[in-house]
Amino acid sequence: MRRLSIFDKVSSKELSNVDVYFLVSSCMIVALGLVMVSSASVAISDSMYGHPYFFVIRQVLYLVIALIVGGIVINLPTEWMHRWGILILLGALVLLIGVLIPGVGKSVNGSQRWIRLFIFNLQASEVAKVCMVIYMSGYLVRRSEQVREKLSGFLLPLILSVIFLFLLLLEPDFGASVVLLGTVMAMLFMGGAKVYQFLLLLFGAFVALGLVAVSESYRMKRLMNFTDPWADPFNGGYQLSQALIAYGRGEWFGLGLGNSVQKLSYLPEAHTDFVFSIWVEETGMIGGLLLILLFGLMVSRAFKIGNDSLQLSRPFTGYLCYGFAILIVAQVVINIGVNTGLLPTKGLTLPLISFGGSSLIITLTSLFIIARVDIENKRVLAVVENEIEPKNMGLDRVQDS
Repeated sequence: MRRLSIFDKVSSKELSNVDVYFLVSSCMIVALGLVMVSSASVAISDSMYGHPYFFVIRQVLYLVIALIVGGIVINLPTEWMHRWGILILLGALVLLIGVLIPGVGKSVNGSQRWIRLFIFNLQASEVAKVCMVIYMSGYLVRRSEQVREKLSGFLLPLILSVIFLFLLLLEPDFGASVVLLGTVMAMLFMGGAKVYQFLLLLFGAFVALGLVAVSESYRMKRLMNFTDPWADPFNGGYQLSQALIAYGRGEWFGLGLGNSVQKLSYLPEAHTDFVFSIWVEETGMIGGLLLILLFGLMVSRAFKIGNDSLQLSRPFTGYLCYGFAILIVAQVVINIGVNTGLLPTKGLTLPLISFGGSSLIITLTSLFIIARVDIENKRVLAVVENEIEPKNMGLDRVQDS
């Protein structure tokens, strides 16, 4: 049996050959994120810690950690993730259980979503979403025929998703539940699930999430408030009404970087969930559209890398890229939808832009994995085009004896 090496070092030349549009757009979004955390957190940082740059310094620290983790991940063969996908998923399940244990999980604003680590608090749901994508990518390869032909192949990942959803709702983290379930459904659809099964699942998901939404009074209140925040602008509709004021101030070209008024303790969570509102206030509609276009470019290139994998008969890495791209799209759409009043208020960050260690580290890690997939795709092309021996190229498959 051929052994799979845990590490397969990527050369500097290979790094420089990663899809340039994917690389540039990702770097630009990360840079803009640092700028916006610096700008949006000045007032709250000064009032809480007596230092205007407390949060941006921590964000830089999180970025350094993310780059270190990414440097490790990009040197891991994707086949390793394929092989150990089930254990990776079990690790995420342990985290979701652990976060609910008193003394292990940390509670903030009534939600117990974090595990205390030495440098930062790890949000278990962020890890769970990525681990679910890795597991689902392997599942769609191992059980491809069952997913397409049998109901059992369609139901097994849904049962696992329900377990995860139950644990997420105990935290509670309704936003992460929606994103995780939506991602699993989208991946099943891409894996060839029958349309009628997908439609039934979609209907069931809407019914279930609807029941969850109305089961708690605060969720129902949010659903009602977002439809008309001006009906109660100083209570339930306060956050959204302040966000909408930020858009009005920004107009077409914005007030200029650092000149936001709403971040001066008017708009709650200005540096986290509502950082997009501050971005538009300072850069205007043009800036908002630019950021959306950057996300669109990054995600479209991730889909292209995934499609290249499928064309090269590498379905696991193809589904992996698709899953990570869907995760990012879902969070961007929900966050901006909340910021603009199109969706009820949910506690979801804007990937790579909002302040937060878990979101930044996990999202960047997924981008490094996509970059790894692109590197492996180019190695496969080199093998095909030049008939290079694939030995020691990180492409070896683990074969049965």
